[in-house]
Amino acid sequence: MLARRIIACLDVRNGAVVKGVRFAGLRDAGDPAELARRYNTEGIDELVILDITATLEERRAIAEVVRAVSRELFIPLTVGGGIRSDADAAAAIDAGADKVSVNSAAIRDPDLITRLAARYGSQAVIVAIDAKQHDGGWMVYARSGTAAAQQQAAEWAKQAEARGAGEILLTSIDRDGTRSGFDCELTAAVSGAVSIPVIASGGAGTFEHFKDVFTIGRADAALAASIFHFSEHAVADLKAYLREAGLPVRLGSRQS
Repeated sequence: MLARRIIACLDVRNGAVVKGVRFAGLRDAGDPAELARRYNTEGIDELVILDITATLEERRAIAEVVRAVSRELFIPLTVGGGIRSDADAAAAIDAGADKVSVNSAAIRDPDLITRLAARYGSQAVIVAIDAKQHDGGWMVYARSGTAAAQQQAAEWAKQAEARGAGEILLTSIDRDGTRSGFDCELTAAVSGAVSIPVIASGGAGTFEHFKDVFTIGRADAALAASIFHFSEHAVADLKAYLREAGLPVRLGSRQS
């Protein structure tokens, strides 16, 4: 059984890390490079930077932030937000990203997934899916959760896989920032629809929430922000808990 991954997410706006609830009410959560340095030594498996207002403001992800963060890391780095074209993806990779995450642009131009996979390999292409409960299912939303895409989450995940995506980053907008637990039903539905890894996001608040999303939700990785940023839970303690629960995780910290 493959080790489950614990991923920290840095939601960045104007060069600073922020965090809100259900994609709104953003508050400052620290300096990106400082947080990256801390996570690198604490044993986080991967780091994601999302320039969360880049799509709404129609600009590229901030290359300077990516470069500053990548200098602190010896773990995989994913960059998303404002990746609207092949050139945007190239800029993120050139700045130090190992993977790029595409969301609204992939909905608008699904061939972007295929082009990026052909250029960088599927392992470097993540399709981010933001979903809300709707009529007994989960509707995909674009543009930072502001526009319904008229697609169901599991169906869009299958299309993304077919076009070359190597992973799905699945965020429950309903749970985002609430710390009420991951949406395991949503995660299980998408995980069951694809054969590529699914990263669960939105709602992490306790160690039990991670165990639930790895078991009930069938996630391959779990992403969180607030509980790590504000030092409420230690990464090593979380991994020890998961290992005691019988879930394989990578233990130990990364050092330069």
